[in-house]
Order: sequence, then structure tokens, then C-alpha cells
Amino acid sequence: MAAAAARSKVVNVLKVLQSGAGSCPCHSHAHSHNHLPTTKSFNSLLSYGRNFASANESTDYAFEMAASNIRFGPGVTSEIGMDLNNLKAKKVAVYTDSTIAQLRPLQAVVESLEKNGVNFVVYDTVRVEPTDGSFKKAIDFAREHSPDAFVAVGGGSVMDTAKAANLYASHPEADFLDFVNAPIGKGLPPTLPVKPMIAVPTTAGTGSETTGTAIFDYEPLHTKTGIAHRALKPYLGIVDPLNTRSMPAQVHASSGLDVLCHALESYTALPYNERSPRPSNPILRPAYQGSNPISDVWSLHALKMVVKYLPRVYKDPQDHEAQSQMLLASTFAGIGFGNAGVHLCHGLSYPISGLNKNYRHPGYKVDHPLVPHGVSVSLTAPSVFRFTSNACPDRHIDAAAAFGADPAHIKPSMAGDVLAEKLTHFLEELDVPNGLKGLGFDSSMIPQLVEGALPQHRVTKLAPTREPAAEQLATIFEKSMTNY
Repeated sequence: MAAAAARSKVVNVLKVLQSGAGSCPCHSHAHSHNHLPTTKSFNSLLSYGRNFASANESTDYAFEMAASNIRFGPGVTSEIGMDLNNLKAKKVAVYTDSTIAQLRPLQAVVESLEKNGVNFVVYDTVRVEPTDGSFKKAIDFAREHSPDAFVAVGGGSVMDTAKAANLYASHPEADFLDFVNAPIGKGLPPTLPVKPMIAVPTTAGTGSETTGTAIFDYEPLHTKTGIAHRALKPYLGIVDPLNTRSMPAQVHASSGLDVLCHALESYTALPYNERSPRPSNPILRPAYQGSNPISDVWSLHALKMVVKYLPRVYKDPQDHEAQSQMLLASTFAGIGFGNAGVHLCHGLSYPISGLNKNYRHPGYKVDHPLVPHGVSVSLTAPSVFRFTSNACPDRHIDAAAAFGADPAHIKPSMAGDVLAEKLTHFLEELDVPNGLKGLGFDSSMIPQLVEGALPQHRVTKLAPTREPAAEQLATIFEKSMTNY
């Protein structure tokens, strides 16, 4: 009976994956409003790919799937010392922040390293919401100690900082802007191998344990940007539900909002076969490729998980089932957006964070003004999805259905409004600040916000409406001043 039950579980998983694989093989945004349609086959996807390749040489015709190895389970942090011995690491650099340095997740890592005789050094001053300056300090530490493996214990800020330290320590002659996304930097691909990195997330939000992206605040321009390449993705993500139990409710909420926008944006992103230019060499194909049949499965399922579990996590810090599911949702969404990309919510969030002078979000122990990333991406979400809905109303209907709307009663012309209303109610229930005014912004700052968003080509070009003009961005910011 046990064997039969196991076989039944496998069959059920295969059915889910098979049904999702056909959800939009042509990426024409003309699929059924069912969440995961089951009527189309991989043959139609392959046929369309062949036809498309001959029909349009200016846009891409392929997508790549890349993600870190993931290990999930309560207590798996204790295995990290064995992992590093298996990698034959001689000296390990452990990155964390000053808060996590005092908590159980780092203690569990250190205990495992010591038990397994791993030689390590600790950098415990990672800045929450890192800057180019904090990245450079972390890079200097790596170059000084020359580790042959990296461990990141913390949220997205820690994991992204460790990625940058690894990249630049492996390229000692590189200028800082060489790998930073264009047009702020040169956007060059790495030319030398980076060291293996193990990521141990302590928040359920960024999905950085699965991606090759590192985001930071570029202080000279008062905006965020990043470094994105598959080479940066961790060798292994250790996803341990015990490591998120010390998160305050507000941190749970803001981290979960990042998962929400990762899922929504990647599911509604420009289709991979409409993105241009087509790369002349596979190494030039960006990590953020546009929505595609594989990412769709991860993104839409992650969205449903967030809708179900994030309110539970926020209301009850002892709801360990919901915490565990949100950690999984973060990883699922990371696999989705790490290959499809995000678009306007993220592109517009960067100047929101970069221009913040005084706001400090509750629940975060920091000594500087802070708009958590999940908050900054969510505040424009209702206006963003009203704006993008005309490009792919069916996908916005799918998203609204994940929030409980009946897709049979949503006309395509209503899709954006219905999704925006669902999002607004969701944000209000999580006590998110009421729009940009809740952070201290007003309409006089819209030109600066637009100026900070315009260079974010890596993400804004993935909007399903194509890259919006400055006037359109200004309208989105204006409509995001208050949400409810």
C-alpha cells in the first residue's frame, strides 16, 4: 500500500506539471482562462518555435532554464558543513548581517562548520538594502581572504552581497561598473569562473537562493540597479523552515510582498519570443528572458501560495505551516522570475527606495532610513497591472482568479481593474502603507521618480506593453500616491 501511495503521488505531480506545460506554448497570450490548461501539447510548442525562428529573425526564439540546486526541510542547515567538505573547500567566507549574526540560523551554520572541521571567516556587517559602497566593502573582504567557497546566511541583501563579493573576488582586475546592468554599468558577462556559493535564506521573500541576480542602491544616481547573470546563481540553496521563525510579522509581510510581485510580474512579462534583440551568442542571452512555459508553472503556483499563506503568516507568528509554505513560495517564485524576469513593479521600486530620506519601516532593526524591497515593489502594483492589462488580459484574469475572483465573470476589458481591486484589498489587510504618500512622497517628486525608473531597462523592457514612456511612468506614480 505504501508503494501504491507513493506511485499515486508521483502520478499526481506529473499531471500538474503536464497540465502547466501546455498553458501557453505559443505565448500569444490567447490561452484559456483556466489556471493551468491541459489541452495543448509540447508538440505545438516545438512546432511554433520552428515557425517563429524562420518568421522573425530579430526576436529571440529560445529560452533557457537555470536554477540553483535546492534542498528543503526543517533542520537541513545542519548539513552545510558536510556540503563544504564534499566541495573540498579549504577556506570559506560566511556573509551575514548584524541581526542574523545574533540569531539561531547563523549559530546553526557555525555549529555545522565547526563540527565538520571547515575553516571559515565571517563577514557580519552586510547592509540591509545594500549600496554600491557596502558591496565594495564586502568585495574587499573577499579579496583580502581569498576564500574558495562562499556561504550567505540571511535575506536577499546578504545573498546578493555575497554574490557580488564572489564575482569581483573572482575577477580581481574588474572595475565595479563592468558587470553592473546597462545603461548604468557596462553589463559585461563574467569571463572567469566564480567560486561555489551556498545560500541559506532567513526570509521568505527574495528567492535569491535560486537566481543569478544581485540588487543594490547605486548612490550616485539615487536609484537601485543590479548585476544579473546565470553565473552568479548559488551552487546550492539550503531552504530550512526553521530559519524564518525569528522573523517579525512586518518582515514576514514585506518579504512576502516581494514573492507576490515576483510571481505576478514574471507571469505577465513580455513573452520570451517577443523579446529582442536575438542574442548573437548564447552567453549573451539574458537571465531575464520573458515569460515562458516553464516559468509560468512556477510563477502562477507561487502566486496562489502567497494569496493563501501570507495573511496567515502575518496574523499568527506561530503558524509554522504557513511560514514553511511561504518559504517554498519564495523559492518557487525565484525559479519563475529568475528565468522570466520581472518588469514595472520592480523597475519603479528602485527610485522609491533610492530617493527615500526619512521613512523607516516597522519591524526592521536598522540605523538608516529604509523602505523594505517588498513594500517598495507592492505600492505601485495596483496601478501597474491596470496599465499592463490590455496587453494580456487573460493573464491578468488568471492572476485575479488566484485571489478568488470568478474568471467566468471577468471581461477582458475589466481584467486590470479587477486585479487592482484584489491587490489593493490584499495590501490593506497586511497594513502596508497607503501608497507612496505613506512613505512621505508627494506629486512634486514624480519627475525624480521617473528619472530613476527610466534607466532600469533590464526590467522595464519586459513589461508586456513594451517599454513605457516617461509620461506613462509618471501616470503610474501619480495613481500610486494613495491606494485605499
